[in-house]
Amino acid sequence: MRLAILGGGGFRTPLVYGALLTDRHERRVDEVWLHDVDQSRLDAIARVLAQLAADHPDAPAVHTTDDLDEALAGSDFVFSAIRVGGLEGRTADERVALDLGLLGQETTGPGGISYGLRTVPVALHVAERVRAVAPDAWVINFTNPAGMITEAMQSVLGARVVGICDSPIGAARRVAATMGVDPAATTIDYVGLNHLGWLRGVHHEGRNLVPALLEDDARLATTEEGQLFGAEWLRTLGSIPNEYLYYYYFTRDAVASIRSSEQTRGEYLVQQQRSFYDALASGPDHALAEWDRVRMERNATYMREARDEGEERDEQDVQGGGYEGVALAIMAAISRGEPATLILNVRNGSTLAGLPADAVVEVPCTVDADGPHPLPTSPLEGHPLGLVQQVKAVDRLVIEAATTGSERRAVQAFALHPLVDSVTVARELLRGYRARIPLVDAVFGGGRSRR
Repeated sequence: MRLAILGGGGFRTPLVYGALLTDRHERRVDEVWLHDVDQSRLDAIARVLAQLAADHPDAPAVHTTDDLDEALAGSDFVFSAIRVGGLEGRTADERVALDLGLLGQETTGPGGISYGLRTVPVALHVAERVRAVAPDAWVINFTNPAGMITEAMQSVLGARVVGICDSPIGAARRVAATMGVDPAATTIDYVGLNHLGWLRGVHHEGRNLVPALLEDDARLATTEEGQLFGAEWLRTLGSIPNEYLYYYYFTRDAVASIRSSEQTRGEYLVQQQRSFYDALASGPDHALAEWDRVRMERNATYMREARDEGEERDEQDVQGGGYEGVALAIMAAISRGEPATLILNVRNGSTLAGLPADAVVEVPCTVDADGPHPLPTSPLEGHPLGLVQQVKAVDRLVIEAATTGSERRAVQAFALHPLVDSVTVARELLRGYRARIPLVDAVFGGGRSRR
């Protein structure tokens, strides 16, 4: 089978390739095409992959190209992990919001809207090229904001686009492991949108482990979510929120912590990634070792703004990984009939009441040769339902603004987001992002307003 990885010069590509090396099935990926707009990054990551494959004589062959159609043509699967505007764009996503006293974060709040505005047009172009040169391919989308981008691409390719994220499954595994249960022996009740969901149940032998964990302060304090949200708030909710809900429940704390730091997360990653790629260019013989060192450093500092000074992440969380296993499981289920149950971003249909049928939601699914099938789920109620409906409405406004060039819809998207507190500020956000990020400005005609 042939796999195309878009954004193939990105830092996480070796995780996907490493997962492929563990697959021994006779019907497995044997050809990988890496696509990126930066040839030097492609070359660097190709060296890491070559060293990963050194002890695997039947490792998938790796090809690199900056030609999108060449990468896509004939592919069975397309893994999309692009970052439109690069990390420099991410730093602007963060700083424009922070300068206005709002949350500056990659996918949540104003920064996620800016990221979506410039990414949707590119994602739609990718979808159109997949339809043209690889019409039978399945697209596995990890490009953020993942739910929004998956929904946009589905408008071209339908259900053959599936969005993935490692946050929900990571939370469920932590609950199971903390309670001394094999995660593989559990079923999961999780529902919401990407980066906006709640783990309501991890069931083992007829018992939901979540309520017992919520009442156990000692065990709860050892989990990532216990450290982020605190036992009292988790018990108030009666569920385990996705880690990104920290930015909704503790907004002022997050903004204050980020603003008091010397660097935003994006600025830290710009510096780290520049050093990483420079190191690979000057010392190619140590590419894999350098990648692994930087990976551990990167994971250890994830969501640092949400932790107390001196508080370290659990070693298992630092080791990271997860989404690449989800991607491999999807490919195995579709291509060779190995059924899997996974938490995925898929078309809602009638799964989650209160949202449009064509909205993308994040829920447990079974996956077989026909693709993912959402499992029945009990409805959201109260504030989770309201929050999901509001954020989904914003997602759809962003898609409309990005596809029509409507400034009015863009301002509406900013103004209606729960983390933006004024229409006036929404207008300032759009002006700020257009001034800082040419790719956002280009959505609106580079100064020619289309209302």
